[in-house]
Amino acid sequence: MKKLKYTLFTLTFLLFIACNNGTSKETTPTEEKKSDAPNSSISEKAFGNIGPTIITKYTLTNGSGMQVGILNYGGTITDIVVPDRNGSKGNVVLSFDSLQGYLQKTNPYFGSLIGRYGNRIAKGKFTLNNINYKLASNDFGNSLHGGIRGYDKVIWNVEKIAGDSSLRLTYLSKDGEEGYPGNLNIEVVYTLTSTNELMIKYSATTDKATPINLTNHSYFNLSAGKDSTVLGHELIIKADAYTEVDDLLIPTGKLTSVSGGPMDFNSSKLIGKEIAAVKGGYDHNWALKREGTQLEKVASLYLASSGRQMEVYTTEPGLQFYSGNFLDGTLKYTAGGGKLVKHAGLCLETQHFPDSPNQPAFPSTILQPGEKYSHTTAYKFSTR
Repeated sequence: MKKLKYTLFTLTFLLFIACNNGTSKETTPTEEKKSDAPNSSISEKAFGNIGPTIITKYTLTNGSGMQVGILNYGGTITDIVVPDRNGSKGNVVLSFDSLQGYLQKTNPYFGSLIGRYGNRIAKGKFTLNNINYKLASNDFGNSLHGGIRGYDKVIWNVEKIAGDSSLRLTYLSKDGEEGYPGNLNIEVVYTLTSTNELMIKYSATTDKATPINLTNHSYFNLSAGKDSTVLGHELIIKADAYTEVDDLLIPTGKLTSVSGGPMDFNSSKLIGKEIAAVKGGYDHNWALKREGTQLEKVASLYLASSGRQMEVYTTEPGLQFYSGNFLDGTLKYTAGGGKLVKHAGLCLETQHFPDSPNQPAFPSTILQPGEKYSHTTAYKFSTR
């Protein structure tokens, strides 16, 4: 009887999210706010060079002094500076102190924009419209985060948006890049609002049917460098199920209930409480329990020692929670020179499900010519 009930739950859930794949129409977030505070600003400075190209760091500042640093290289978030409960400000994302850090081969996507397809595609291949496509493989035979040279490694065009603390980043991903079909025109807008939200709006169009799954890969630590790991952070994820994976973190196609186990974050729980019960640590996609198609809160992160809280809002159906399992203290050029050990930061990547092009039961990630891909994510910071 339990198996029958859960099967019915799974089918109902899949039917719901399949109608909410986000690729055919643009969502207008009801909670979006402009950064119209009197003292908001955008500054810029050179951050290094790649050949003859200057890499620029843009710093968005709002009226309350929150700052967000962004590079044109990889659309990378280098800084999110927010106060603790005592007003002491600190950077709550893992970062490097120079361009060399972001260029090192072992950079685990710190703060980067990810695409054309975030997460994994099994065996680096899929079939679309009876055509077999082979992708660049970079993860044990699978394709991870767009391949060998994903969007985290390209130089984006950047435009300041007049009268607002917003940056518009654009990039043309050409047909065949990393094996993907279609010329994909991408726009990502970062906005720092007056209410301490970092809004990220993604949109794209294509001239050929293609899978797409864009996200941001920031690693958060709300201690701003004071705690060596995030195991003492408290996390909530609004989800009843997650996508089961094999040993290479490829989905099996099954949705597994989180109820009562180490994957259950429906109530606030310390990340370190049950992490030992999860082989390899947390690196899974949660199938979010959504109430509609608009921007809504799906997760929150809190650190009692600092009082900092981060709420995650999105229009996407999934959230990848990664607990920094592969960090091992060997990264160079780290901010402040500290060693970033295992679990030094965590990622909360809003997304569609991994390997969806090979999983027909998952929400579709195929963008067709004439459609517009769009989704919005916001990270809102406060103290308590």
